Amino acid sequence: MGLLTNSHRYDDIIHLPHHVSPNHAHMPVQDRAAQFAPFAALTGFDAVVRETARLTQQPVELDESEQWLLDQKLQLLARRLEEKPQITVTFFQPDPKKEGGQYLRVAGQVQKIDPIAQIISLGDGLVIPMRAIVAMDGAIFASFDLLGSE
Repeated sequence: MGLLTNSHRYDDIIHLPHHVSPNHAHMPVQDRAAQFAPFAALTGFDAVVRETARLTQQPVELDESEQWLLDQKLQLLARRLEEKPQITVTFFQPDPKKEGGQYLRVAGQVQKIDPIAQIISLGDGLVIPMRAIVAMDGAIFASFDLLGSE
């Protein structure tokens, strides 16, 4: 059968009116298109795979001299808090979903140091636990003597 012999194959139904069901409402075009949308058999599987593949870091322990230096810097900040010094803080933020976390480095103006709650508050509202801090830098520390004097 060639193309020419098949061209009249539907002549008996081609001009009939479109069927309209008396029992069912007409399906909107958008719903009709949704029938052919991709189907994810395992809903959420991609998110689980991405979460598993996401890497975290483990917190490091500061040695005695690093901890001493950090304590001296915190004391200096507390003494000069009224100056609202600008500092850069590197701290460990635990991951809420899995073991480990990440190290963040943020810059900001020190607003408050709470020795009881063991937190530093920066001007943008960020609150950093002192135990999470691994490094602090800033102009306020430029004249800082390792012996603890300014």
